[in-house]
Amino acid sequence: MTSSPADPGATGDLTLLFTALAAACDAEVRGRMAAAGHAEVRTVHGYVFQHLLGGPVRVSDLAGLLGMTPQGASKVVTEMERIGYLTRRTDPEDQRARVVELTGHGRDAVDAGRKARAAVTAELRSVLGEAAAGDLLSSLDRLADHTGAMRELLARRLRPRPG
Repeated sequence: MTSSPADPGATGDLTLLFTALAAACDAEVRGRMAAAGHAEVRTVHGYVFQHLLGGPVRVSDLAGLLGMTPQGASKVVTEMERIGYLTRRTDPEDQRARVVELTGHGRDAVDAGRKARAAVTAELRSVLGEAAAGDLLSSLDRLADHTGAMRELLARRLRPRPG
């Protein structure tokens, strides 16, 4: 699995390394999720799942949380509803509005994603060893803090807000 980069200028290029590792980890997590019965999950679905873990949300509110238009959020919700991850119902507080919520299949997908990420993380930590993994995680935490990357990710927005 180890090889020298095709572009010698890539050595030490953190941006390129992060991009490559993120793509490899994403592919591995998706593969594990597919094996667990969730081959349809897309990245955007993960953001939606996270906003619905606390309970039903209006589509218009979901759009704001995701940093997208109500039409865009509605399109994603329709797709996820078709797959069986979400269900829509009338908002009990406003009969004109609709809320979306996770189905059992949606909650299963969230669990499968968590298990897949944990397994990939454990595999990568074992490659490094615990001491090196701890040092790497500490360094990555500092970089994430410096860039604000983790803050944006944990806000579960599809696009960072202009700064």
